Amino acid sequence: MSAAALAVRPRLVLVSVPMLERVFRWLLAIAMIGAGVNHFLSPDFYVQIMPPYLPWHAELVWLSGVLEIALGALILPPRTRRLAGWGLIALLLAVFPANLHMAMNEVLIDGEPAAPAWALWLRLPLQAVLIAWAWAVTRPPRAGASEVDARGA
Repeated sequence: MSAAALAVRPRLVLVSVPMLERVFRWLLAIAMIGAGVNHFLSPDFYVQIMPPYLPWHAELVWLSGVLEIALGALILPPRTRRLAGWGLIALLLAVFPANLHMAMNEVLIDGEPAAPAWALWLRLPLQAVLIAWAWAVTRPPRAGASEVDARGA
């Protein structure tokens, strides 16, 4: 055998797609649950950013917090994953008008701007990223995925 054939070639260890999906699913779950909990820790902030044309500000803040917590948790078990994914997508679409309202109007929190204008405008396309993320980690298993990959939390 030649020296080249005996040389140890470094191997690049790639992370599998199912493993990445699990990691990103858990990250989304943690982010959604954290955001939902924050609705109860700082409800006044969320009430102040509600568009004036919506009724029941406090109740909608409570409801969106409960939904973020529940749907964030429900994307983990395989049995509820798809339904939770569609629920998250619907919730992200439902809160988009509040994000748009904040970007288009000078929303004040305790007399101060809620965030810099550039951040409020950047948040709008970020909503599409979150929707794509929710879809990507909750879609049905790919054809040919192993049963373990399909069931993995």
